[in-house]
Amino acid sequence: MTAPSRHFARKPANLGHTDAAAVPLAGLTAYQILTALAGVEKGQRVLIHAAAGGVGHLAVQFAKELGAYVVGTASAGKHEWLRSLGADEVIDYHSADVAEATGDIDVAVDLVGSETTLVQSVAVTRPGGLVVAVPSGTSPELLARAAESGVRVASYLVEPDGHALAEIAALIECGAVRAEVEEVFPLAAAAAAHRRMEDARTRGKLVLAIR
Repeated sequence: MTAPSRHFARKPANLGHTDAAAVPLAGLTAYQILTALAGVEKGQRVLIHAAAGGVGHLAVQFAKELGAYVVGTASAGKHEWLRSLGADEVIDYHSADVAEATGDIDVAVDLVGSETTLVQSVAVTRPGGLVVAVPSGTSPELLARAAESGVRVASYLVEPDGHALAEIAALIECGAVRAEVEEVFPLAAAAAAHRRMEDARTRGKLVLAIR
């Protein structure tokens, strides 16, 4: 494929091509949100919805690397794994009300994007804080509620960025960040991979093998 050279970076030296394929889109999404958009700083409290997913598990690690106190939401079976990635608190969204389980959040990264999670995010974010609706699309009512609470709401669309990819690769090479590949599917099983992804229970990334 062809693209401007500024879009590219060498893969992490300690990853094979299959594992490296799981990094760019999810990694850039998480990295750009936390650095370029939110400007997360040491000591801030960051909430990540769907923390065990492809973008989420990388966001947990990037936020921790930036010095944040990281709160994530995930099903109970993934809590221990998320703590091993650096999460300070993990909330079981099946059994706990996020709005009651945490608060005083500086940056909430909503990787679910439902009205429920967005309302929860606004409710737990402090005045002056930021809620990032990654799947994008927020209702006027929610925006009005956020404005009344002094909370900013933004959507985000990832951009190609070779420099950021190189920074991500360096974090992976030094062991500060790892990308989890839960399962590799042959290209002929792409439909099965989509079905697996749609059940919203994946841990990390799914990869399609072209060969």
